[in-house]
Amino acid sequence: MSVLTIVLISFVALEHFYFLVLEMFFWTKPKGIKSFGLKSKAFAEDTKVLAANQGLYNGFLATGLVLSGILNTSSFTLFFLGCVIIAGIYGAYSTKKIKLFYIQSVPALIALTSLMFS
Repeated sequence: MSVLTIVLISFVALEHFYFLVLEMFFWTKPKGIKSFGLKSKAFAEDTKVLAANQGLYNGFLATGLVLSGILNTSSFTLFFLGCVIIAGIYGAYSTKKIKLFYIQSVPALIALTSLMFS
């Protein structure tokens, strides 16, 4: 893998570790409420268990990307980048917020493209 590819994959992994922190620990705090555009503090409280579960999955994606980089296994990297891309597409579709696609899928698509050409 090229240095550029490693940097791009690392960026995607860091994004997902950040999502983990936001969803698991800051969902009901002003930072989480603002970041996800939640309706209210009460809504955040009602959905915090779901958000924590979602955060855990983001942590699994990030860990998979890190491990695939450490082990230098392109097939695993392809799998986890594909998962991130699909999650971003579905998230944007299901929430009707195209911003999710740009934040989650586009960096993974760029990393995937770099990986394919390195």
